[in-house]
Amino acid sequence: MLEVVKHGLETTVQELPGRIGHWEQGFPPSGPADAWSFRLANLLVGNHRDTAALEWQFIGPTLRFHRDCAIALTGADVVAKLDDGVVPLWQTIHVRAGQVLACAAAKTGARGYIAVSGGIATASVLGSRATFHMAGIGGISGGSLKTGEQVPLGEAKPVRKLLTVVDSARPPIDPLASAGLSDSRIAAMLGPNNTWLEDNSVMMFFDSEWTVSTNSNRTGLRLSGPQFTFSPQAYAKPAEHGSEPSNILDHGYPVGGISIAGQTPIVFINDSPSAGGFFVPFTVPRFDLWRLGQTRPHAKLRFRRVTMADANEGRRRLDKLCSSQSLVEVDSVKA
Repeated sequence: MLEVVKHGLETTVQELPGRIGHWEQGFPPSGPADAWSFRLANLLVGNHRDTAALEWQFIGPTLRFHRDCAIALTGADVVAKLDDGVVPLWQTIHVRAGQVLACAAAKTGARGYIAVSGGIATASVLGSRATFHMAGIGGISGGSLKTGEQVPLGEAKPVRKLLTVVDSARPPIDPLASAGLSDSRIAAMLGPNNTWLEDNSVMMFFDSEWTVSTNSNRTGLRLSGPQFTFSPQAYAKPAEHGSEPSNILDHGYPVGGISIAGQTPIVFINDSPSAGGFFVPFTVPRFDLWRLGQTRPHAKLRFRRVTMADANEGRRRLDKLCSSQSLVEVDSVKA
């Protein structure tokens, strides 16, 4: 097991693909907000890439390990120490029973990941170990980990190699590092309700800068920016759709969907509701959701328009990056 010495901020157990098949009962998929970093952490310690691991937000936890194991830290840039020595990120780390890992506050990015060989072995609820704190399921006590809790670990195979993730396979979390990339803007597709906006508002969305509100969480990111104008379809509608132009008869919300609540865009992420009464003109495809998971309040976001074909290609590319092909032995890096 591992012991929680300090809980950090919003340190939870997460797992992929999350809680599937229970949205109609009010249980969203949950799972890691940055699946790219999460999967690479698991691969570094010899786990299947979707194995349960820890996610923390802004401030990492302090953990004491009660068995020998391998760990890996990925995601947000953070100074982490094993006992008194600073340990590298994006690399396999061997830990002895009794050693303590202490994580500081994130320097860049919003969420960090800690994978342990054997994985986290908390109880599975409705088919997943992923934490959904609003319903009180997952983790040890139904939410984020608390100081003093003991977290069970799964049986692990010996991890002998020290591996690291090649730079080209790591998500560009640091804004300075990603600024020069051609795809540094967040991908978004049209639909399902883009015809409820005027064409110039659709163009305005992709041409504008949006600011992340402090009133954001794992349910959704609220954005502020220019005002939208609505098409006749948003006004000439049956009464059951509601009186405001942004209202629509309740329908399903996809993960990554961007609804317009009045004049406020809300990007639905891992713990989002399954349905609601605001229309959804844009959707962030799954391969780019990690960017939202690493976004801080007050961050400035821009979006780029992509097609379904682009989204499918992006997902295939990310799946390839989240594989053993992205790992090399540490000695080969030094050589």
